[in-house]
Amino acid sequence: MVVLPRPLAGRGLLLLQQAPNRRVGWMRVLAACLAGIAATGLFILFIDAVSIRHMFTHASPALVAYMTMGQEAPAAGLGLFAVAALAAGAVGAGLALMPAYWRNTIFMAVLLVVGMALLSELISQVLRQILNGRPDRLLFSQGALRPAVAAIAAAAVFAWRGLVPRIRLRVRDRLPQLEPERQRQVSLAVRGAGVLLLLVLPWLVGSYLSEVLANVGLYLLMALGLNIAVGLAGLFDLGYVTNFAVGAYLMGVLTNSGPQATGEFNFWLVLPVSILAAMFTGLLLALPVIRMRGDYLAIATMGFGEIIRLLALSDWLSPLIGGSQGILFIPKPNIGAFTFQTPQHLFYIILAASLVMLVVINRLDLSLTGRRWMAIRDDETVANAIGIDTTWIKTLAFTLSAASGGLAGAIFASKLGTIFPHSFSLLISMNVLCIIIVGGMGSIRGMVLGTLVLIGVPELLREFAEFRFLLYGILLMAVAIYRPGGLMPARARHYRTEPAPQPAGGTPATSSSAASG
Repeated sequence: MVVLPRPLAGRGLLLLQQAPNRRVGWMRVLAACLAGIAATGLFILFIDAVSIRHMFTHASPALVAYMTMGQEAPAAGLGLFAVAALAAGAVGAGLALMPAYWRNTIFMAVLLVVGMALLSELISQVLRQILNGRPDRLLFSQGALRPAVAAIAAAAVFAWRGLVPRIRLRVRDRLPQLEPERQRQVSLAVRGAGVLLLLVLPWLVGSYLSEVLANVGLYLLMALGLNIAVGLAGLFDLGYVTNFAVGAYLMGVLTNSGPQATGEFNFWLVLPVSILAAMFTGLLLALPVIRMRGDYLAIATMGFGEIIRLLALSDWLSPLIGGSQGILFIPKPNIGAFTFQTPQHLFYIILAASLVMLVVINRLDLSLTGRRWMAIRDDETVANAIGIDTTWIKTLAFTLSAASGGLAGAIFASKLGTIFPHSFSLLISMNVLCIIIVGGMGSIRGMVLGTLVLIGVPELLREFAEFRFLLYGILLMAVAIYRPGGLMPARARHYRTEPAPQPAGGTPATSSSAASG
């Protein structure tokens, strides 16, 4: 019943932080609380006295009862609401006065508790999948999080915030003291544990969450590819869905067993063909737009995305790719007699493809070509002046980035078994670009985290229907305001350079102006 004053707590925190001194801040907090109480009170009295349900369906007596905290008389309810609102404003102001460490810890604890409450059904499903019986009843009662569990979760956040930095410092102090061979063994053990966890993960979380992880993996593949063009080379490609569609349609045309069948080739034979076809498409896309920059490049590439969608819908290609009817009867991948039928099975194909692309793109990122891409991203004019062939390097970025999109499209077609033109809308390119921006431009770790946040979280919140997109928009706004560099921005790199050669006499060379002086 005290949900409504929460925005006042946030308002109190914001106003107190922006105030020139504490006295002015507290006055602003009090004014904000009183204004909120007055506006809400007038609204309650209005809908209690006037029937406006013909315009606003939800303006019902039940809403009045909720906003007055169950009190029959609006005046009594408003009194309780005023006390709660003033308390919430004081709490928000108190958070502003706290040290940043404790304020952030409280926010993390609240976020964990709210997240557990929102995802109660999924958590229960996972617990029933791992353990027999109904262990979820220990955490939830009639779908609601138990207060004791919420308190334990909040306490765990405080403990984690206190222990993890100490453990991290101890590891950093001891690890350099180990022998190189021992360090390598520790590193391999940590990586092996991570790979083992990924291998058993689909069987721990069940079919639905395995499907969610598979979708996350497909978007991660596309984000890793687009990161080459956008994150490393600074080329804003809004037509990336073109590569995704080419890979999917080629897989569908060459493997389907329906009326459009052309030989029913094996998935593993068509997979490299789909990648090469997408790379060729990326090359064709690069040729006419290679000299464009900024907004003009984005608009031009966006046009290619619409072209591929209209071609897929056209009667001209309908005999080959089915037009608006799409392509049906695309078989699942198989190895001998074993078929990757379930979401758990398909998860391993997507996991293997993602790991391969992570290794390849990481090597490209650290290579000389990667440095040239970053030079073009920072300043193309300077890069051209120091001898970098910007035309060739940008063409290479478009071509190589398309490979990952074609790979994702081929797996997508085989995973669904059917593909239609509406599956390749401009929204896919926009989502992949959002992943790169939210995760961090040029950051591979940011791609992984951004995909989990922007693709995984909305899938987990499907029970909230369209309201999950409200949370999606709030998240994008929060990242843009508070983390403009992304959730995990790319780390700054420092390259060692050789010292300038000294003259034969051993004294450093001086400038002509210094010599003349």
